[in-house]
Formats: sequence, C-alpha cells, structure tokens
Amino acid sequence: MFAIILAGGKGERLRPLTSDKPKSMVPLLGKPIMEHQVEWLRESGVTDIVVACGYLHEVIEEYFQDGGRWGVRIRYSVEDEPLGRGGALKLAYRQVPPEEPSVIATNGDNVNTQPLAPMVRQHRRTGAVGTLLLTQLRSPYGIVQQRGKRIVGFREKPLLPHWLSAGMYVLSAEFFALLPDVGDHEDELFPRLAAEGRLYAFRSRVYWKAIDTVKDLNEAAAQLQARTSGVEAAS
Repeated sequence: MFAIILAGGKGERLRPLTSDKPKSMVPLLGKPIMEHQVEWLRESGVTDIVVACGYLHEVIEEYFQDGGRWGVRIRYSVEDEPLGRGGALKLAYRQVPPEEPSVIATNGDNVNTQPLAPMVRQHRRTGAVGTLLLTQLRSPYGIVQQRGKRIVGFREKPLLPHWLSAGMYVLSAEFFALLPDVGDHEDELFPRLAAEGRLYAFRSRVYWKAIDTVKDLNEAAAQLQARTSGVEAAS
C-alpha cells in the first residue's frame, strides 16, 4: 500500500522551531512529527511512502533517506515552486504505480492512531473517489451549563456535535486525475466531489491532534505521554 505525506509546510506559527527545518520535522517527544506518521503508516500496512516536500526538503531527505530504518520505502517529490497542497499531491502521485487502486494521503503536521484497514475497506465498498477521516470537534473552552439564569454546572472542553476533516484521506486513482496542477484540493476539488455525491466520510474517535502552534505541540506531547502511561491528559 502506498501513502503520500504532504510535508511542504513552513510552519510559520511554530517559529523559531521551524527556522532551520520544515514543520513536519519539528521534534515531538524526541523525534520529528513525521516520524510518528511513518511509524503509524508502517504499522497500518503501508510499504511505500512518497513525501511531497519543498521548503528545506534536504532536512527531511537527510533524516529519512530511503526509509529502510523504519521498514518502508521512502521516495521524495520536491516542488521547485509552491504548488499548493492539491498540486503537490498531483506531482507526488507520479511516483505511485498505476496499478495501485487507492492511496493514503495525509497532512504532515498531525498525529493520529486511526487503523487504516477499516477505512480502506469502506472506501472500496462504497466506490468513493475519496474517503475523508473525520474527527469530532472539541470545544477549545470550558462550557457553562445553565437552567434559566441559574448556573448548574461546568463542562471542560466537551466534544461538540460537529465533525471536521482530520487531513487524512483514502483516494482513488480518479481523484488524482481531477487535481489541479496548482491549487488546494480541500478548497476546490472536495466541494465539487461532495456536490456530486462521490466523497465519503469515515468518522473516528481515535486520538488525533493537528500541530500548528507551540501550544499544540506541547499539548500533543502531554497527551501522547499520558496515553503511554494510561493517564488521560487534558486536550
């Protein structure tokens, strides 16, 4: 199984941690964010990874090389100029054999524990062009519970009745043929496929964290450490 990691982000909001490395290479619990992803993909049955990169791509290539240390084959798709995430996906897909029925794609700035097998099975069963991993939205703030004007309780950062895209997808070959050479798939192609009924959701409540800021990074470190020790950490 093939996967594409979108690792071209500069991580402006993570500076100065990204002054000399791309966002995906920022350390999380002693190893780059992307190393957590590579290990997760390998454990989920992925054998080959194409890393779509641009900004300071040499840092990624020097660290991961051919992927042998992690038991996978890694190759690199380097943008000469920014193509947007959709364009980067299209360029990276050139390195995927045409006989591959579907490809995993993930943003390079998040960590999750979603097993891929059930998501891939659903994707093939539905005949979707794309299947998106959805995670339930959690309020960033505590919620005050009221009865009339009386406060009756508090809920700390509860889950809300909304779902968001986790930046991880199973994509059929047809999807890549529809991608723009330059542009963003989430802004342009996803809405079109949704309107046509060819985009499906896979809802999941497994651990997921997007890392955009130093606060996110610190929260992810605490949460992952807590999971290892069996203690629940605050989100």
